[in-house]
Amino acid sequence: MAKLAVALPACAMPGMLEAGCDEAGRGCLAGPVFAAAVILPDDFTHPWLNDSKQLSEARRMELRPLIQWQAVAWAVATASPQEIDDINILNASILAMHRALDALQTRPRTIAVDGNRFKPYRDIPHTTYVKGDGRFADIAAASVLAKTFRDEYMLEAAAEYPGYDWENNKGYPTEAHRRAVAELGLTPLHRRSFRMK
Repeated sequence: MAKLAVALPACAMPGMLEAGCDEAGRGCLAGPVFAAAVILPDDFTHPWLNDSKQLSEARRMELRPLIQWQAVAWAVATASPQEIDDINILNASILAMHRALDALQTRPRTIAVDGNRFKPYRDIPHTTYVKGDGRFADIAAASVLAKTFRDEYMLEAAAEYPGYDWENNKGYPTEAHRRAVAELGLTPLHRRSFRMK
C-alpha cells in the first residue's frame, strides 16, 4: 500500500468552495457506475486520504464516515447499466458526476474532476486533473465515497445474483466473472455493450 509523506492539500483552489468529483466502476462488466462530489473545508487534512485504489478496503471504510462528517457537503449518484449501454461509459460517468453535483446541499463555486474529460456543469467552472485523486483531498474523498458505496451495492447484488463472484470482484472482469457469464449467462446488471469474453 502506498504511504504518503504528507497529507494531500484539501483542494486545488482554496477559498473557492470547490467540489471534488470522481467515479468508481468504469471498467466493470456489471453494475452501475457510481460518482461522488465532495466539498471539504479548506483546512481539512488527513494523512490516510489518497486515491481509493491505493487504500485497503478497511481503511476506505474507516475514512468514509470521517469524510461524511467533516465535509461541507457530499453526495453520491449513479448511472445505470442501461444508461452505460445507451450513451457509453465515459458519458455515463460524467452523467453520474453531474447527478452527484445536483444532489449537493451546498452549491460549489468551482469543480475539480479526476481525469482529463468532463462536460460543463451549469455555469460553474471546472478543471480536470490527471491522477487528481492522488493530488487533492476533495477528489480523493470523492473517490473513497464512490468506491465504498459501489462496493456495498455489488455485495447486495451478489446475494441476488449468486455465482458471479461479485462479493469478491465487485463486477470487474476477473477470470471467475467471465467464466460465470459463459456458464450462467448475463444478468440485468450486466453491461451489454462491454466485451464479456
